[in-house]
Amino acid sequence: MIEIRRALISVTDKTGVVEFAQGLVAMGVEILSTGGTARLLREHGIATREVSEVTGFPEMLDGRVKTIHPKIAGGILAVRSNPAHVRALEAHGIPPIDLVAVNLYAFEQVAAKDEVSVAELVENIDIGGPTLIRAAAKNFQDVAVVVSPEDYPRVLEELRATGKLSLATRWELARKAFARTAAYDRAIAARLGQIEVEDDRFVSAHDPIPACLDILLPRKQKLRYGENPHQQAALYGGEGGIAGAQQLHGKELSFNNLVDLDAAWQLVCEFDRPASAIIKHTNPCGCAEADSLAESYRRAFEADPVSAFGGVLAFNRPVDEETAREIVKTFIEAIAAPGYTDEALTVLTQKKNLRLLKVVRPAPESLLIKSISGGVLAQTPDTISWNPAELVVKTKRAPTAREWKALEFAWKVVKHVKSNAIVFAEPGRLISAGAGQMSRVDAVRVGAMKAILPLQGSVLASDAFFPFADGVEEAARHGVTAIVQPGGSVRDQEVIEAADRLGLAMVFTGIRHFRH
Repeated sequence: MIEIRRALISVTDKTGVVEFAQGLVAMGVEILSTGGTARLLREHGIATREVSEVTGFPEMLDGRVKTIHPKIAGGILAVRSNPAHVRALEAHGIPPIDLVAVNLYAFEQVAAKDEVSVAELVENIDIGGPTLIRAAAKNFQDVAVVVSPEDYPRVLEELRATGKLSLATRWELARKAFARTAAYDRAIAARLGQIEVEDDRFVSAHDPIPACLDILLPRKQKLRYGENPHQQAALYGGEGGIAGAQQLHGKELSFNNLVDLDAAWQLVCEFDRPASAIIKHTNPCGCAEADSLAESYRRAFEADPVSAFGGVLAFNRPVDEETAREIVKTFIEAIAAPGYTDEALTVLTQKKNLRLLKVVRPAPESLLIKSISGGVLAQTPDTISWNPAELVVKTKRAPTAREWKALEFAWKVVKHVKSNAIVFAEPGRLISAGAGQMSRVDAVRVGAMKAILPLQGSVLASDAFFPFADGVEEAARHGVTAIVQPGGSVRDQEVIEAADRLGLAMVFTGIRHFRH
C-alpha cells in the first residue's frame, strides 16, 4: 500500500478532472500541474502548483517542453525503498510524486480528419505525456498512474476507504497505462505510414494491405466457451458493429451467437427498404424486404420455418411491436437491430433468455482477418454489390422487370452465403439457399431440395461461375426463369447456350462473391 501525498495532473481530456483534483485535495494531496489544466483547476478554487515552479524553468517552445526535467522524472522514477535514490532526491531538492494523472494529445482524432496536414499531425504527437505515463507505470511499486477519466472515481473511492492504494490497483493501472502508450504509438506509426515524400512534398500513400499488420483490440468480455464447450473464447473489439453493440436483455452471448449475429447484421445492411434476416450457422435460411418490418419478417420466416427455429435475427430498422409479436411465435436465440420501441421491448423481454442487441453505430471499414495455423490472412471487405452499369445480358432473352428485381435481391443475398453458394429468390424474398457444397450443381440441388415455397418462376444467383451447363439445366428443371452469375468459365458459351435452349435469361456481373 502507498500513500498519495503529491499528484501531477496534466490532461488533454478534462473530463472529470476538477472533481478528481477536488477529491485529492480534500485528502491533503498537493497538486502539481501544467498549462491549461492548472488554469482550469485554479478557476475552480483548487490550490495548484505549477510544474515550472518545481523545475525552475518555464514552459517553452510553444509548450513542447513542459515536464521533461530531472526534477519531475526523478520525483516519479525514484524507488522509495532504495536509500541511494532517496538521498539523491534530498540532495537535489526533488519532491517525490506519488500519483500521475495524464492523458495524451488527441492524435487519433486529428488523424481521422479528412483533410489534415503533416504539420498538424506532428504537432499533435505528445512527447511529455507518454514519458510521464511510462515513468509512472515503470515505478508502479511506488507510484500510481491514471490515464483514463473512467478510473478517477475508483482511485478516490479506495483512497477514501483506506488512505492508500493497493498493489493490485497500481498494477492494474500500470498495465492500462502501458497499453495506452502502445496504442498511441501504433496510431502514430499507422497514420504516418500512409504518407510518403515525393519531390520534397508529402503525398498520401495509403495501402489497404499494409506491410505490417498491427492488431490491438481490447478484450470486451470473456465468453463461456468457443464454438464447442472445450474451447476457451473471448470477444475483442471496438465500438462499432456487432462487437460494439449494447446488449439490452437476455442471457450471456455465446461465441456462435456473435458469429451468427454478425452474419445476419451484415446481410440486412445490404438493403435500403425494411429488411429482415434469419441466420442458422452463418447462412441465411430466411431474408426479405418489404414496405414494413413486420411484413419483411413474415416473408422471411415463411421461406423456412423449420430452420428458423433457434435462429438468429437481424433487422435494418428499429423493431416495433407488430414485428416483436411475430418474432415471439417461435424460439429465437438472439436479435440485432438498430433499436427497439418500448412496446417491442415489453413483448420481447417476456422471453427471459432472448438476447437483444442494439447496434449503436456501424463498424468502421477495416481489413477482414482469418486465422490459419502459424499466421493470419487479411483482405479488404467485399463491398461490391449490384451495379446495373456493369451487368451484361448474355442470353437471347433479357430478364423481365420482375426478374430484374428478383435478380438484384438474389445477388445481394448470395454474397452472404457460404461457397459454393446458390440462392433461389423472388422479388424481395429468399426462397431457398444451397450453401457450402463441394460442387455447384449439388448446391443447386440442395437449394431446390430445401425449398418450401414454390420454385416455379423464381430466379437464381450463383456466387461464382457455372463450370458446366448441368447447374443451369438443374435450375431450369425446378422452374427457374433467370440466372445471375459472374461468368468467367472456359465453358461460358456452353452455359449460355443451355440457358437459351431452356428459355432462361442470364446476366453476367463480372464479380465473384466467394465466402469461405
